[in-house]
Amino acid sequence: MMRPTSMFYLEKQKGKSMRTDVAHFQCQISGGIAFVNLNRPDRKNPLTFESYAELRDWFRDLVYADDVHAVVFRSNGGNFSSGGDVHEIIGPLTKMSMKELLQFTRMTGDLVKAMIHCGKPIIAAIDGICVGAGAIIAMASDLRIATPSAKVAFLFNRVGLAGCDMGACAILPRIIGQGRAAELLYLGRSMSADEGERWGFFNNIVEADALETTATDMAKRIVSGPTFANSITKTMLAQEWSMTIDQAIEAEAQAQALCMQGNDFIRAYDAFVAKEKPAFGGD
Repeated sequence: MMRPTSMFYLEKQKGKSMRTDVAHFQCQISGGIAFVNLNRPDRKNPLTFESYAELRDWFRDLVYADDVHAVVFRSNGGNFSSGGDVHEIIGPLTKMSMKELLQFTRMTGDLVKAMIHCGKPIIAAIDGICVGAGAIIAMASDLRIATPSAKVAFLFNRVGLAGCDMGACAILPRIIGQGRAAELLYLGRSMSADEGERWGFFNNIVEADALETTATDMAKRIVSGPTFANSITKTMLAQEWSMTIDQAIEAEAQAQALCMQGNDFIRAYDAFVAKEKPAFGGD
């Protein structure tokens, strides 16, 4: 029998709303979509120690939110992000101890892990500069839409660091292939929008004035779908990287059986029989 304290905890978690009272980036929620972006357009939206940590914590909380079913990570002022701020991050890092440096690199990696495990599809809408940690945020998103002027660079090599930052050596090859990922990580050069689309990094290229609308429309399609099932898809896309084929097939069998117990599966069947479009409820 469930204890009253457990029942209280579960009741407290039901219907939890995602917070928008953030200090180091911008966030708005509308129609089940969270719109987030970095907020220093005058400097091409660099990341700071504070914005790294707040984004990490926000994405960690997102897994419990019932009012958000997709995220659009937007550009701001014609650019996505210039990566870690040279003066506020790079400079201080040169004076830190090994222990402090490891705390920082683990914290930045935790942002990527939080994005991967947040349970909600993330769409990156990329315009202009998207480099360093900004490129990592785009890489860690589920879908990427760009403008013709988008320039993506994993430029860690150019500042004397290894290309293996925040999961790049694990995730980027899975998106564009080992050889192409190696080229970008060894050379630190920019990948153009056309290259990114040919290589599979970008799902679509649109003009700048259509970028946000296109990303929002895609997010709306996700939100109107079976959102619980979408969260399962995101989970399996991440977890199956380390599985054998047999393990993946078994895991998907269990995941699909779980979804078949949901009301959205019944709604889809009833709508098909009635020759109507299903109205999913996310349960």
